[in-house]
Amino acid sequence: MTTLNFIEELRWRGMLQDMMPGTEEQLNQEMTAGYIGFDPTAASLHIGNLATIMLLVHFQRAGHKPFALVGGATGMIGDPSGKAAEREFLSEDILRRNQEGIRTQLEHFLDFDCGANSAEMVNNYDWFRGIGFLEFLREAGKFLTVNYMMAKDSVKKRLETGISFTEFSYQLLQGYDFYWLYKNKGIRLQMGGSDQWGNITTGTELIRRKEGDEEGYFKAFALTTPLLTKADGSKFGKSEGGNVWLDPSLTSPYQFYQFWINQSDDDCHRQLRVFTLYSKEEIEELEARHAEAPHLRIMQKALAESVTTLVHSARDYQLAVKASEVLFGKATLDTLRSIEADEFDTIFDGVPQSEISRADWEACPTVTDLLSTSTGGEIYASKGETRRAIQQNAVSINKVKVTGPEQPLSEFDLLQNRFVLVSKGKKNHLIRLVD
Repeated sequence: MTTLNFIEELRWRGMLQDMMPGTEEQLNQEMTAGYIGFDPTAASLHIGNLATIMLLVHFQRAGHKPFALVGGATGMIGDPSGKAAEREFLSEDILRRNQEGIRTQLEHFLDFDCGANSAEMVNNYDWFRGIGFLEFLREAGKFLTVNYMMAKDSVKKRLETGISFTEFSYQLLQGYDFYWLYKNKGIRLQMGGSDQWGNITTGTELIRRKEGDEEGYFKAFALTTPLLTKADGSKFGKSEGGNVWLDPSLTSPYQFYQFWINQSDDDCHRQLRVFTLYSKEEIEELEARHAEAPHLRIMQKALAESVTTLVHSARDYQLAVKASEVLFGKATLDTLRSIEADEFDTIFDGVPQSEISRADWEACPTVTDLLSTSTGGEIYASKGETRRAIQQNAVSINKVKVTGPEQPLSEFDLLQNRFVLVSKGKKNHLIRLVD
């Protein structure tokens, strides 16, 4: 028996779209092995994948055994679901690199060493590489009619614009994945986003036809979660810079944190349920506190803390908060002094930067000289422009207002004996001393 009702958990979180009859009964009677597939079309997963990753997280928390399938074979073709045109083929080298990146990320969410329900990762290239075309037609193609395959939404929506035989056969490949995992790994359930319902049920149908299910008894099951949209109906998961990636080298923890902290009140209600592990009672308490003081943005802060910590780490979350304080003008000189030397690159990622020699710093008499000539005009183009900005009270160094154009530079300390933060109104510029 499971320690938590997986289906009930999904229901109150709004994470349950469709499921086959008998799915809940199967999950309640025994530990069940289930999987979700991830196609390696990029080197990293993004937050659009996060809802399905959370399905696996809740699945394991409920005492079941999660499998993550990395589609090394299906990734060579591309899923037509939700696509208006044929995808470009990726090389084997790129696919292999992408698979490794996704493998590392998924290991961050699931426990691969916790006993009977330890997570496992599989790659469908491992079984497809040994299957010839004629064998596949006999093993899979014989059991599903063209009529059945054309009735799937992913196919019907492409018939007017055209779909290649390669993409048309994708559902056969995904269906065979389920059959192979059922036979070789004892997997009874496939999960995914609601756009995958047609591909997933192709697998349950293939298993039924090949294994000869008795009437009223299902051997394989399917479950999907709704695709996320914003409250205004627009697509979720994009920022101004494009995808929000789970890889910190593609989307820094600070940028990741900023995405979540800037969510609207209307969107936060659902996102707290889908993307965090807060309990129902904890979420309802957060919502009540937020309603009493919306300006404090309690839901956004809780959401950003939970998801940033889950995807990255508690330290990355703390650095993101510190970066927000620094870059949005709420920090003090003491805050800047508390930043460790190895944290500067993380916190000031994306902030314009200049380098000057330590000798030039020591020889520089005034703030005006530093901000114009010593930095080669990268901060202010001339001494005149610098003086005007200072006289307009628009310049700070290390969060301390510059009092006059001729203020001696010696009145300002170096942060970590190496850095100077210049604030031009709401814009920041970091100066780094090099020896």
